[in-house]
Amino acid sequence: MSGGTGAADAAVMLPRIESRILVVREQKVIIDADLAELYGVDTRTLNQAVKRNAERFPMDFMFALTPAEKAEVITSCDHLQKLKFSKSMPFAFTEHGAIQAANVLASARAVEMGIYVVRAFVRLKQASTLHADLAKRLAELEDKTEALAMNHDTFSRNTRNQLKQVFDALRELMTPPDPPKRPIGFINPEDKGKKTSSQAKRKT
Repeated sequence: MSGGTGAADAAVMLPRIESRILVVREQKVIIDADLAELYGVDTRTLNQAVKRNAERFPMDFMFALTPAEKAEVITSCDHLQKLKFSKSMPFAFTEHGAIQAANVLASARAVEMGIYVVRAFVRLKQASTLHADLAKRLAELEDKTEALAMNHDTFSRNTRNQLKQVFDALRELMTPPDPPKRPIGFINPEDKGKKTSSQAKRKT
């Protein structure tokens, strides 16, 4: 891709990149195969460049998936089915690792796409924070309403039920739908019950 990082390009690229960001070990990451595709190289070329600059990729920048994590990623991500035929473990890159990978590749494509990758991570982080704040405020409002109801005998059971339905509806609206076979996205593992240590979920 070329032509700068304008608003029109961002509107197309950011959702595409966000759909590739997973949650593994409670960290938002992007798998090496996806990052390589974005940067316009094959996965082997990306990983060789990383290995040549290993000192620039500490564990909080990049880590290898375990066999169990690899199996879960393959199951959750249709476009990564080809990984099942690879004997090596895929690498997962955090936000800092992804931009560092763009730096070591040093191609025009990698540098340009690295900007989009960082923006995608930032957008997901902001969305996650917003949802956590809304959930906290909603819980506080519900607690205050329940306390008010207990202090007023005239607060009918019917009214309580109606308010409960409102709160439940608001929570449902705040929770993005789960795409088929892709429990991947920006919701924190805490918000989805922490099903596994490598849980991943796609955002809307």
